[in-house]
Amino acid sequence: MIIGMLHHRRDPQKVFKSYAYAAVAKAEGAELLYFTPKAVDFAQQTIHGYVYENGYWQKKDSPFPEVVYNAGSPEKLDRSSEILAKLKELIPFTTYSIGNKMRVYQRLKSEGEFMQYLIPSVIIHSIGRFFNNFKIYRKVVFKPVNGRKGLGITYIENVRDQYNVKLGETDHLFSYEELSNFVSQKLREEPYLLQPYINCKTKSGTSYDIRLHVQKNGEGEWVTTAVYPRFGPEGSIVSNINSGGSTNYLVPFLKQEFGEEYFNIKRYLEHFSIQLARHMDEVQQKYFSERIDELGIDVGLDDLGKIWIYEVNWRPGCPPTFYLELDVVRNMIKYAMFLAREHKDIYNHVSGGESVGI
Repeated sequence: MIIGMLHHRRDPQKVFKSYAYAAVAKAEGAELLYFTPKAVDFAQQTIHGYVYENGYWQKKDSPFPEVVYNAGSPEKLDRSSEILAKLKELIPFTTYSIGNKMRVYQRLKSEGEFMQYLIPSVIIHSIGRFFNNFKIYRKVVFKPVNGRKGLGITYIENVRDQYNVKLGETDHLFSYEELSNFVSQKLREEPYLLQPYINCKTKSGTSYDIRLHVQKNGEGEWVTTAVYPRFGPEGSIVSNINSGGSTNYLVPFLKQEFGEEYFNIKRYLEHFSIQLARHMDEVQQKYFSERIDELGIDVGLDDLGKIWIYEVNWRPGCPPTFYLELDVVRNMIKYAMFLAREHKDIYNHVSGGESVGI
């Protein structure tokens, strides 16, 4: 079986994870074909790609793969949208975008099933809208709609007749006018949303969230690959690793913070991750006729132990530690092989005969 790995970079050596996918594919009895959209030759039903052999990447002209792992940047691959649309008509793809924070929020809110776990979120179009919503919550998080890796997140709190604005790990006291100017400047740069602040802190006062990393396996079923806490730097409300945060193993953390309740909370988190993934998958099929196969769900636990959904990421990458990189890659490869077999079975059933290789 040939598994295509579609990327926007021409050279697989410049894509850190390409080797891991090639190695795992080989271990599972498949061949990984790395390629870009420009390498697709529809006339010859051929791809001018790369395979990893004898310790290095070699150019190879290959028949079309049975399945494509969609690994590149959506923005950069979008430049070749016509090629990819044509390819998707022939070959099943993995990994579809679920949209930005607000689109995910609006779909989940509309469906209703997970509404109780959503943090109220409002897109801010004006200063008036900002202050009207700020008055309701008094402590808010103001962040870019399309933000990534915890960048651009601001905590704002009313302090008497002033406003404490936390940028990163630094606090600033703003007057009403200064805060108005700050918000206006941000709104000119990109769309922002406002949410009430959820107090999710350890006993020692460190901000944290919990990443739930879920994937589909070789049977097409959702499994929990990893659950781990992420801690913000001292004084920060952002716990993203890329913003200087850290992480730890789940069980020791839960034992320290929740004592004898740790096991129930662990099961609660794992059960929630699978249920939300299944629901997101159903919603994606309902709205876009697409199936998703991997999610990074960031949640907080408030003072009462209730789960709140911070964010749902459709391309979460590998956990930063715990030796889980191969688990993530293995699940992706096995799911890709499942998708290829499923596609072949459907083709055979519809055509009433043997599949003619694509």
